[in-house]
Amino acid sequence: MFVPADPPRLGQFNGKPLFEALPDALHDDGYWGVATATALNLVARGRIVPGVTAGNHDTWRIGPLDHADELHLRRLAAHGDYEQLRQFLDAVADTLPRSGDGPFASPEPHDVPELKAWADEQIKLSLRIETTDDLRFRAIVQVRAITDAYPRDVRGSGRELDAIKAIGRATWPPLQRLLDQAELTDGEVAELLDTDIEVHWPKNLTTTLSAKAVIGEPGGQFQADDLLTFNWRLALGDDELTDAEMDVVAEASRPVIRLRDQWVLVDPKLRKKARRQLAPITAVQAVTAALTGTAIIDGEHVDVAPHGLTTAITTVPQLPQPSALKAHLRDYQLHGLSWLAHMTGLGLGACLADDMGLGKTITLIALHLHRRHEHPTLVVCPASLLGNWEREIQRFAPGTPVTRYHGPQRTLASEGIVLTTYGTMRLDAESLRNHTWGMVVADEAQHVKNPHSGTAKALRGIPAGARVALSGTPVENSLSELWSILDWTTPGLLGTHRAFRTRWPEPDDTLAKVVRPFLLRRRKSDPGVAPELPAKTETDRFVSLNTEQAALYEALTRETLDQIANSDGIARRGLVLKLLTGLKQICNHPSHYLGHDAPQGTSGKLELLDELLDTIIAEDGSALIFTQYVGMARLLEQHIKQPTRFLHGGTPIPRREQMVDDFQQGKAPVFLLSLKAAGTGLNLTRADHVIHFDRWWNPAVEDQATDRAYRIGQTRPVQVHKLVTEGTVEERIAALLQDKRDLADAVLHGGEAAFTELTDAELAELVQLRSV
Repeated sequence: MFVPADPPRLGQFNGKPLFEALPDALHDDGYWGVATATALNLVARGRIVPGVTAGNHDTWRIGPLDHADELHLRRLAAHGDYEQLRQFLDAVADTLPRSGDGPFASPEPHDVPELKAWADEQIKLSLRIETTDDLRFRAIVQVRAITDAYPRDVRGSGRELDAIKAIGRATWPPLQRLLDQAELTDGEVAELLDTDIEVHWPKNLTTTLSAKAVIGEPGGQFQADDLLTFNWRLALGDDELTDAEMDVVAEASRPVIRLRDQWVLVDPKLRKKARRQLAPITAVQAVTAALTGTAIIDGEHVDVAPHGLTTAITTVPQLPQPSALKAHLRDYQLHGLSWLAHMTGLGLGACLADDMGLGKTITLIALHLHRRHEHPTLVVCPASLLGNWEREIQRFAPGTPVTRYHGPQRTLASEGIVLTTYGTMRLDAESLRNHTWGMVVADEAQHVKNPHSGTAKALRGIPAGARVALSGTPVENSLSELWSILDWTTPGLLGTHRAFRTRWPEPDDTLAKVVRPFLLRRRKSDPGVAPELPAKTETDRFVSLNTEQAALYEALTRETLDQIANSDGIARRGLVLKLLTGLKQICNHPSHYLGHDAPQGTSGKLELLDELLDTIIAEDGSALIFTQYVGMARLLEQHIKQPTRFLHGGTPIPRREQMVDDFQQGKAPVFLLSLKAAGTGLNLTRADHVIHFDRWWNPAVEDQATDRAYRIGQTRPVQVHKLVTEGTVEERIAALLQDKRDLADAVLHGGEAAFTELTDAELAELVQLRSV
């Protein structure tokens, strides 16, 4: 524990008395405001212990802390300095309890060398309770040092008794009286049941009476628009009390009652719950409580019994595939259909988060056929996928009307499936909001991962009988993206965005319990999912910088690091991003960084690309080449000798579809793609090679791009080539990505933006050119 220096006055912090320093602290970006609230909470809960400074002055310190307290402090200290935070907490602890005389009580410090050993042993107070024949209570004050096996009764007088009285004043005032008079009132017994004081109760009393909240009725039907009620049930040990026994608890006038041939201590809070029914809550809120097993009721965390609620959600009846579907669903796809039908049938939304290429589109078409809508289904997708959706519907559900709501002459249909883009949806939000939809589907739902964007707001405004999100990567950069998707499919499931971020700053088992019934995730590597898929081999292919690249790299690094060292805030972050972008462009090709219209000279990556394409074409293969820079793609388009197609964000939709057909039919063996424009949705199984010319620095995004080729329908082994320049920032980031790949389903750092928070020294270590 941090031991503050000897203060000339009590409660010193940053060289000032606490209440002089406190106003400054409270205005420090909110950090010290949270620290103050934390300190007051700890003191109110009795988390303070007496101590003696190195100069033999009496002092109060925060402690002992349980695991939850310590974890909270460590998280809070991530925004500041842990030792300074502890000093602040100790200053609060040393100030608030002082309102009397003697050591640990007086507002002036006392010289108490005789208590130094006593305090250093971290003396802890406890009470041993005895009962009389008529069930009256007597308390004996005890103390125990950390080196003692058992507590000892308090005896004698002097400084130790003065200190114990001060501890009592600070933690539980009746302690002062109990040193002279041992009998407790019923009210004091009740208080002891709700304090942090260690109490040793008589063996003939039990404190195992507990309460849990029960939701709904056993075996009741469930619909998302239901209102359900919490009811309290008390239990003695593991056995619930009967209604008659609940009445006994509710009517008790003393903190001890007779239940089932034993004396039971009754917390006053439990007595109130014995007759209380809580206000109704929505079924979705009840589901969250049932799945986590806890709820916050009147500010208190309580255990929750679901009464079959979770079973109603997680028990999925298996369906046959619709007779109108002209395809044979694989087992995992049929389960996906059954799960989606079950969830939407309950009025709940769902997110199908299978790996790219496992057939989310056909599963959704089957769901549409199963639901036999009176009203049309609206599918919102990226512009590049309109053609794919239309072809898949015509192929697998012939006879189902399909309408593209896109382009200048667009009109809404009243049946079948309506396809639109995220951009059109945003422009025509009012028309879509006023139309009647049986189901709304958000394909590549990560497009609405920002809940505050205009696109997300437009999607949320469209009412529907069911909402389904499709996404191979429901979490790319942060858990907030997961919240955004699930709060659209099932509003209220995860609470408000603010509450969600507070409760789940990082993923844990409890969050997994809540999310699992609403998000179905299967991977190609899962047993039995896609055994017919061929092998996939991923290789980092290292190349060297040539002389021109190395000179540009070192000059940019030296110049920009000097600028960064003399900047801060937004300006510094902008310089870091500019540096990283420039270095990646240099690693690609000097002409990319210098802004030439055509490639002049060569680069290590370009030479390797030539070798790879020569081999691939000679073996009658096909390749996808991904780059995040349209400028680099244009240079490559001019350089590559083989027939090539180039798709980027500005490519018109009809031209995109023609390019895909050309590649799939073998008219062009090389497909050059902008990562952002073509990283999702496209079916390019003609390719047996995927080349990442530069790195996106997010494994989930790169995997999505690779899955354009590695998906159902691929019959040949797929080789993935990731081009990395040796000794540069690319090599260091590649190593980091390999270590962090397992985090792709939890929280991933947001690409280059994550590196803007590095210190100058850490940034220099990351980017400086190393010899190889």
